[in-house]
Amino acid sequence: MPRLSEAEIAEQLAQRPDWSLKNNEIVRTFRLANFPAAIAFVTHVAFLAEAAGHHPDIDIRYNRVRLALTTHDAGGLTEKDFALAAAIDEILG
Repeated sequence: MPRLSEAEIAEQLAQRPDWSLKNNEIVRTFRLANFPAAIAFVTHVAFLAEAAGHHPDIDIRYNRVRLALTTHDAGGLTEKDFALAAAIDEILG
């Protein structure tokens, strides 16, 4: 899958305002009610990621979950990253 251009990344980020660009990744931190809710959320993300064959970096800090997406084998951001970000956004509504 080809990497997105800077213009394409900006366009995609405009559609995902809760995500930001950092070091060639798109990242978002989610705040959940508590630790069990954070783990349940991560489990849901894991199933989405596995189905997509695209796996985010995940950092859990009690009720905060930070997700980072990039397409390592493409060397940058691709449509896969933004498609998974959109699916993840739908989990919490």
